[in-house]
Amino acid sequence: MEAPKITAYLKTYCGWSEGVRAIFRKHGLAFEEKDIIKNPAFRWEMEQKSGQPLSPCVEINGHMLPDISGDEVEAWMLNNNIVQPTDALADAPTDSACTDAQHAAMAAQQAGGAIRFVS
Repeated sequence: MEAPKITAYLKTYCGWSEGVRAIFRKHGLAFEEKDIIKNPAFRWEMEQKSGQPLSPCVEINGHMLPDISGDEVEAWMLNNNIVQPTDALADAPTDSACTDAQHAAMAAQQAGGAIRFVS
């Protein structure tokens, strides 16, 4: 089976994004990660390709899966014979929102790059 070409538009700290990563690790799949938080150009690219602003978005062999969970990515790959069923378990939740800790980390990262005006 030929390795799929996968591009994943993910957030640095995000439960949904980590669920997508966990599915790729579970199946041993290499993928190109484009962090839409660290690089706003990747967010623009994702929106142009997917037609919407929500993440994660995953492109597999030219097919865009917009606003998708790890469970949904896995189901699509199984249905399209990209991967085979496995008894391996994912190493992170594959269908959940960000935790409070992930939200705090994201807020801290964004605050570090903020412009502050002092008088």
